Amino acid sequence: MTSLPETIGYIGLLDDEDIELDSAALALSSLDHEGQDLEPYLEQLRQISAAVEAACKQRVATDLASGEGQGTLLAEVIGEQLGFVGDRDSYDAPINADMIRVLDRRRGLPVSLSILYVAAARRMGWRADALNTPSHMLVSIGPQEAPALIDPFNGGRLVRPEQLLALLEQVSGAGGWPSETHVAPMSNRMTLVRLLLNQASRAEQAGDALRARALYERMTVMAPDHDAGWWELARLQLVHREVDKARASLGAMLEVTRDIERRAHIHAALARLTTGD
Repeated sequence: MTSLPETIGYIGLLDDEDIELDSAALALSSLDHEGQDLEPYLEQLRQISAAVEAACKQRVATDLASGEGQGTLLAEVIGEQLGFVGDRDSYDAPINADMIRVLDRRRGLPVSLSILYVAAARRMGWRADALNTPSHMLVSIGPQEAPALIDPFNGGRLVRPEQLLALLEQVSGAGGWPSETHVAPMSNRMTLVRLLLNQASRAEQAGDALRARALYERMTVMAPDHDAGWWELARLQLVHREVDKARASLGAMLEVTRDIERRAHIHAALARLTTGD
């Protein structure tokens, strides 16, 4: 049996810009499909990129110079031609954040579909990023001076500023224009963290703490510098009375945390474990 570090540990060692989002998400998915041959799924990712490239050859170059032009083409190929759309009927189903099942069903969550769009765009040499929009991930595509926003969950449709504002107000109930944090590009590693967080939160909501613990463990292997992953892993280890493992997780968190207040919380938690309080 292949170990967790052997399967996804390489992601944690890569520089962020060297992470290939869709194939990395596929590697994470493989942990839930022991013995599954990944080659047909890697071929499917290649076919998505080939279809985008073929469509580009049929366009005038100036049509693809803007973010809107690039986003429109991705929507036509990935959303319309290939049929990848958001799963509205069973939105919270775990399979919607499982890349193998997303490729099987051509249905997914905003984060899993965004990964497909971003990866395909980057293979064309286009600038594309998953955005830190709350609850409903969007994608920025196009030149830095004039990017467009697209919504992979809704077939890759363009998102206008007023639509973004409405989305953020729906999520937070707060007025005003979006802050930079809401529309900030996410690193590749943090995009994968968000994919795992979607799965972990759904596992806990379903009462499956063992599954959630396994997902947070994957997070710490794939993103060892993400301190919140260590904290959540320690929390669930304590639920299962794995005190030594929880202590080790908090120690690992201490190694990567520089925030003074967070470090104080970690030391307090470690002290409680030592005294048994």
